[in-house]
Amino acid sequence: MSLKNSIEGHLPEEKREVVLSAKNLGVSFNSGFRKDDYKSHVINFFSKDKEKLSNKTVWPLRNISFEGYKGEILGIIGSNGAGKTTLCKLLSGILEADEGNVNADGRVSALFSLGMGFNKELTGRENVYLNGMMIGIEKQKIEESIEDIHEFSGLGEFLDRPMKTYSSGMKARLGFSVAAFLEPEILILDEALNTGDAAFGKKAADKMKELVSKAKMVILVTHSLRYARRNCDRLIWLDKGAIRDVGEPKDILKKYKATIPPRKRKLNQKLELKKTETALKDTTVIDAKNISISYQLKKETHWALKDVSFNIKQGEVIGIIGHNGAGKSTLCKVLTNILEPDRGAIKVNGETSALLGYGTGFNDQLTGRDNIYLNGMLLGIPKARVEGDTSKIIEFSELEKSIDKPVKGYSSGMKARLGFSIAATLQPDIFIIDEALSTGDAAFKQKASEKIQEMMENAKAVIIVSHSMKFVERVCTRAIWMEKGQVRGDGDAEEIVAQYREAVQAKKSDNKK
Repeated sequence: MSLKNSIEGHLPEEKREVVLSAKNLGVSFNSGFRKDDYKSHVINFFSKDKEKLSNKTVWPLRNISFEGYKGEILGIIGSNGAGKTTLCKLLSGILEADEGNVNADGRVSALFSLGMGFNKELTGRENVYLNGMMIGIEKQKIEESIEDIHEFSGLGEFLDRPMKTYSSGMKARLGFSVAAFLEPEILILDEALNTGDAAFGKKAADKMKELVSKAKMVILVTHSLRYARRNCDRLIWLDKGAIRDVGEPKDILKKYKATIPPRKRKLNQKLELKKTETALKDTTVIDAKNISISYQLKKETHWALKDVSFNIKQGEVIGIIGHNGAGKSTLCKVLTNILEPDRGAIKVNGETSALLGYGTGFNDQLTGRDNIYLNGMLLGIPKARVEGDTSKIIEFSELEKSIDKPVKGYSSGMKARLGFSIAATLQPDIFIIDEALSTGDAAFKQKASEKIQEMMENAKAVIIVSHSMKFVERVCTRAIWMEKGQVRGDGDAEEIVAQYREAVQAKKSDNKK
């Protein structure tokens, strides 16, 4: 979908109406410990040689000036930590600038960090009200729209279940659905277009086009350079808290790409371009029999997994596919002993390590260094090994300057970098990747994909959870299709993907009737 065609943004700049103006914007914070960072003191036992932070002022953004014109899509690009999310928070009033000012001709609405305000103990319906009011929707408007939000999200009975039973994709669905029923004048989208499975993605894209057509202007933050080129009228390139350049997408992207280090040329490096070739062995590395996990919700029992059985041979690359809420992430947690099944048995021949939702174990009050210890041990790395690998993790993440700052000041991309870097230090026998291939900016994504290829080559078996059917077809030797907590299909990757696509298409046709 191209959003460009839905907006009239092609007049000369001198004749265009300014609807958003930022002048000399700057925001600062103190790099020393704050009162609410008390947990950073308590957690000192994690590391041996803590560096004391100097009490100095840091400016993540400064001297930011630009204008946004009526009818345009203004894209913001830049590497992780460049200040993109911070700028969005300033423009939408979530953060107050220490310097400069923002003038907006209209109400600014932001869609970013979908599900950011969700409370996992509350139901989806209760969170609609909570999250809706957090992003500026009046309670009466929510009450009028609740059934539309429910229908659009496609969550069915899950809307009245606690958020702790939701997958990350289901949270994204609900977050998008709440925000989509705003009537924005100036719309900010900060990486808010990744909403999970293909069926919902198409519906979200159509809704986004409708939202864009109603807005005075749109600000779009994205790491997808292809998306930026196709959909933006102009681009702002942020680099280290400052505007590096502003202009036509093709010109800005050419300059930005020139700063990305060239990819190392290695054999078998193009993971995404060719089918995995592997020699299967008779050795069984995972044997699952009738695995079941349930949640008791009021008077009913919800089965996140029910009677799931399969076995994986050494050398297999397994793709796990299915809609949001199908049980994919729950299955990964069982395989890594994060969850214990209520029924059934599972035998694993080897050490399992997983890349599950980068940063899910991070504590925002702690520094990045403290979180290396915390997140590392949550992933099963012994403390002694964490201590030995900390310098490697920091170097790989490229977060040396931010590693001793609280994670609450990190962008989502920086958290992704750090989470990936922790997990990538493992040398697992059985390697599980749960939607872990989106790691932020292009330069780091290249390095991460190379590391994943290396880890795949050394593992006994690889399990990849993905909504990308093309990726599963090309990379996986076999696919397991999950639906409502059960195995719907299991076999050759291309055949199972074809069956899944056919089912998705049939469901779309039924919904149109």
